Amino acid sequence: MTGSLQKEQLITARYGEKDRPENIIWNEQIEGLLRHRSVRNFSQQALPEHWFETLVAAAQSASTSSNLQQWSVVAVTDPELKAEVKRLSAGDSGLANGYIEEAPAILLWVADLSRSHGMTVADELNPGVHEYLDSFIMATVDASLASQNATVAAESIGLGTVYIGAVRNKAKELAELIQLPPHSYVVCGLVVGWPDPKSNLGIRPRLPQSVVAHHNRYNAADFDAHVKSYEETFHAFREGLGMKDKTWKQAVQNSATSMAYMDGRQNLRATLEERGFGFK
Repeated sequence: MTGSLQKEQLITARYGEKDRPENIIWNEQIEGLLRHRSVRNFSQQALPEHWFETLVAAAQSASTSSNLQQWSVVAVTDPELKAEVKRLSAGDSGLANGYIEEAPAILLWVADLSRSHGMTVADELNPGVHEYLDSFIMATVDASLASQNATVAAESIGLGTVYIGAVRNKAKELAELIQLPPHSYVVCGLVVGWPDPKSNLGIRPRLPQSVVAHHNRYNAADFDAHVKSYEETFHAFREGLGMKDKTWKQAVQNSATSMAYMDGRQNLRATLEERGFGFK
């Protein structure tokens, strides 16, 4: 009975009462995935021994395109270096993510063509494929899949995480800071640490499955009605945590219209081209 109640509570937290799916196959792994939440308050407890080795093993178990393994990860634990990562992630706005310094580590996930490029050039072959957009996408997807596996592994041992897309705000400077080779860039950061037990964590609700899941062909029918229903759940979540009231639609529109949201990332393409990525 307890397990059944826990299942119902988790699904309701993820979707709200009105839009919750009723027929989810349940096991320990799915329960762990539905429990995911971003953590922004960390305790000062040290990370467990062998944490990085464990997370990398999980990351390397993710799918990788053609087994090319075109990603790397840099664990930044040195306090001074973390402070620099925090400063760079503040971008043009100067609004920094304080938890980068508060947590014991930030993992920088790297789309990394440097090994493939170097091995090819060393044998006097032309890595012309790397001049095309798909090579950039392949490496970026590889890094993203690896990072998500690491996130799941971290949460399975009780650690908390939060992704930091803002590490791309000053992509050139960050690459120089951690001495990345050409043909690589940091896709995202992942802060890792023990959640502060006093912090008020909530499971952030997602859109109804009917918005994002389609059968055979894309179907956007009744989109407005589904979003209206989601806004009620979104509002209740924010109100419950004492967050500033705003709609999900407003958040989406701000991300699409405000250059302040970019916060330096509008320069990313120039940085990537300078670092050897092609976009043919």
